[in-house]
Amino acid sequence: MPRKVCVVVTARPSYSRIKTALKAIQNHPDLELQLVVAASALLDRYGSAVNVIKEDGFDIAAQVYMVLEGENLVTMAKTTGMGLIELSTIFDNLKPDVVLTVADRYETLATAVAAAYMNIPVAHVQGGEVTGSIDEKVRHTVTKLSDLHFVSTLKAAERVIRMGEDPKTVFVTGCPSIDLAAEMLPNPKLDFDPFAKYGGVGTPFDLSRGYFVIMQHPVTTEHQQSREHILETLYAAKEFDLPALVFWPNVDAGSDGTSNGIRSFRELEKPTNFHFFKNMVPTDFLKLIFNSRGLIGNSSVGIRESSFLGSPVVNIGSRQAGRERGTNVIDVAYDRKEIAGAIRHHMGNGHYPRDPIYGDGTAGNKIAGLLAEVPLTIEKRLTY
Repeated sequence: MPRKVCVVVTARPSYSRIKTALKAIQNHPDLELQLVVAASALLDRYGSAVNVIKEDGFDIAAQVYMVLEGENLVTMAKTTGMGLIELSTIFDNLKPDVVLTVADRYETLATAVAAAYMNIPVAHVQGGEVTGSIDEKVRHTVTKLSDLHFVSTLKAAERVIRMGEDPKTVFVTGCPSIDLAAEMLPNPKLDFDPFAKYGGVGTPFDLSRGYFVIMQHPVTTEHQQSREHILETLYAAKEFDLPALVFWPNVDAGSDGTSNGIRSFRELEKPTNFHFFKNMVPTDFLKLIFNSRGLIGNSSVGIRESSFLGSPVVNIGSRQAGRERGTNVIDVAYDRKEIAGAIRHHMGNGHYPRDPIYGDGTAGNKIAGLLAEVPLTIEKRLTY
């Protein structure tokens, strides 16, 4: 009988981080994919990632509506609790042999807790990394709840083992999001019109002279400053005579402040060379970044995929603090002068050498192969 692998996707970034593993699991003769789509991945205001998932040909075993409105610390905690309740029922119905959870969001914590308490082996992708904010606490907690660890880098593997996990359960697979970048590189041309394909808000403009991509999320430990943070970024980009393609933030506490700042900037400044999008298909988004003059903000795509692509990145603030990065990244504070200076520096350099810190583009197949072959157990052999 094929092993039943239940994968829970809770947000648009989570899907791009696991898409190639989903394909590999779906195509593996010894595995059966049970795909659960939950939380903000189901919501239109965050780009309806579920529609992209369906268009990519995946069957969805269950959908879980669990996001409480408010985008603050209280609703994050309550959403986690709601997810724990709902996912427990889903796992009881699907009866998977293993649950695969991704990265470090609070919904990831609900997934791991539900499966662990139900004696279902948990496999975790992207454990062992260091970042700022609440994400690091969640990531390390999920590591301790997990039985298999599919990490992106050697340093991440070393951290997981130092946390007491059995080295035999830790595998350096690389990050599945790098697989998408590797697939895109043979044909990196911007071969679609983002305005025609994705709509968005703002007047279409010519991209042939170059453009910036801006993607900035709130930081949960600094959520009250999220409006101020995004305004510093937008006004820094406004100093340059280049278009900017701006993406909506994720569902974390403070996203209302980030969204409010974007709307305020749009209404007060009425910029004719800024366009605002909710979401894009992962490969299209990577093409957009690769062909840009640089990515500005604090998304992990600037640290992971952009290092593999060699795309210039201005990383703002503390959200990615401590994460391994390539020479393509300049770190700055939430200060428009610092941000503008880093943009200016990148504009003089262009693309950087590609750096495979986070993998070589084969992570999805490696993860599927391991899920089919590695013994599944919930007995911890800690190495303290």
